[in-house]
Amino acid sequence: MISRQTKQIRQQTKQISLLSGKIDRLTVLLTENNKTIGSLEESLLQKDKNITSLSGKNRGLSKLLGNASEKIKPESDSSEDTEKKAPTPKERGNNKAIRKEHFHLEEEKVEVWPNDPAFDKSKAHVIGHVDSIRYSYIPPRFIKKIIRQYNCAIGEQVFCACAPRTPQMNSNYDASFISGIIWLRFIYSMPVERIIKQFTESGFELNKPTAYGLLCKTSIQLERFYDVLRKAIHSDPYIRMDETYHNVLVEEKNSKGKGIRKGYFWSAMAEHLGLIHFFYKKGSREKVVMTDYLDESYFGAVHTDGYSCYREIQTDSYPNAIRLSCIQHAKRKFIDIEKDEQAKDIVDTINRLYRIEHRIPPDLTPEEKLIVRNEKAPPVLKELKTKLQEIKNDPSTLPSLPLTEAVNYTLNEFDTFENYLLNPDYTLDNNHNEQINRYISLSRRNSLFFGSHDSASRAALIYSLACSCRLHDINVFEYFNDLLTRMPYLPPNAKYEVLRELLPDRWKKLSDEQVKELHASV
Repeated sequence: MISRQTKQIRQQTKQISLLSGKIDRLTVLLTENNKTIGSLEESLLQKDKNITSLSGKNRGLSKLLGNASEKIKPESDSSEDTEKKAPTPKERGNNKAIRKEHFHLEEEKVEVWPNDPAFDKSKAHVIGHVDSIRYSYIPPRFIKKIIRQYNCAIGEQVFCACAPRTPQMNSNYDASFISGIIWLRFIYSMPVERIIKQFTESGFELNKPTAYGLLCKTSIQLERFYDVLRKAIHSDPYIRMDETYHNVLVEEKNSKGKGIRKGYFWSAMAEHLGLIHFFYKKGSREKVVMTDYLDESYFGAVHTDGYSCYREIQTDSYPNAIRLSCIQHAKRKFIDIEKDEQAKDIVDTINRLYRIEHRIPPDLTPEEKLIVRNEKAPPVLKELKTKLQEIKNDPSTLPSLPLTEAVNYTLNEFDTFENYLLNPDYTLDNNHNEQINRYISLSRRNSLFFGSHDSASRAALIYSLACSCRLHDINVFEYFNDLLTRMPYLPPNAKYEVLRELLPDRWKKLSDEQVKELHASV
């Protein structure tokens, strides 16, 4: 029995060995087949790449022969091709990439020829070209202009040439140089010391007294625009007023030294004209500064914050004026009260007023806009006032709480909030003016302080003209360059109408021919 089982085991072992051998042979065959399949796939992929490359070359050759590409132009000796106009921005493509082409920039063309050792330019025939664009930056350039004035004689008569006038008498600096300093100082808030350093790094050494002297003399020349700008502001039926501070170095009382104090810049913005006037009276924030500036005969609306001096506009001193208060100031007081549900509810209610304004269709006429506003806003205003009174009358609301202060401020200003319902041009807040005031704030951070009250007062007028340019999207450098070019040719007693045309809302830049005529008029 044992021998029979042994035989069976031996037979099964042989069968297993045979099967294992077959499996090994099949495995080898399978491996070889996989390698063959892999090589076939690689060859197919390579063929696809070759076909794609050939098709791309064919497309390129077809465009080259057919002149389909605007970047590849065949050489042509015909006069018609040489007289073709340059493509407009819309005609010139950029491979569907969203890039700005900057067609207004000065262009410099650099030719690049093939760098192959077998290439001979004298034997080559140009079949097309491809333009690649690179943008370069050149730091500010300073040009020393030598104006040679010839004195001539014809017989006994002598003729003398005159150089163009400079903005400042006996000065070597023209309008563009001074405008560059103004542009950097009052728009980009660079301290004079930093401007001097930038000029030095660009190749022009300028000392500090000279730079300050140019700004000081220029501001004195521009003082004649103070009354012109003030009168223009008063002609607008809707103005905005605000104030912001800047540090000023002043004499300390009862002391021989100097100290830094807050000096307040006041601003008046003509909403329709797009003009802003900064004025400064020894840094004072007293009511008399505002009342001296705003004529009692002013006819229109004045948008302000809740500063107490502005309430004078609501009195009989200004019988023809109304005051609008900034609801954004009230909203901020509630925003500052963190984690207070009642304050959050007030903020949400004020935001509903803004949503009403945002949802008014822009294509409506002013009259239709006012109708929509007066239909939807009064119920929200009534609800807001009710909520404020409930908070005020709540016995749990303590007088010393910030919430109580915010509620009292808003209720005291509520009647002037509602005045925005009277005219479609009126807005809920005074943000438009406050945004322009940021130019003063940026200067406060970068320049630290003005050297005196007189320095701050002079800067106020330059800020007025520069920021008015911003309101009209006017290049500030170009404006002051043009203005300072004209100034030496204006008579000292120039009429209001002449100066009024030079304010940013009416200004028109002189052409090169007009500048030449101006210089030739001497």
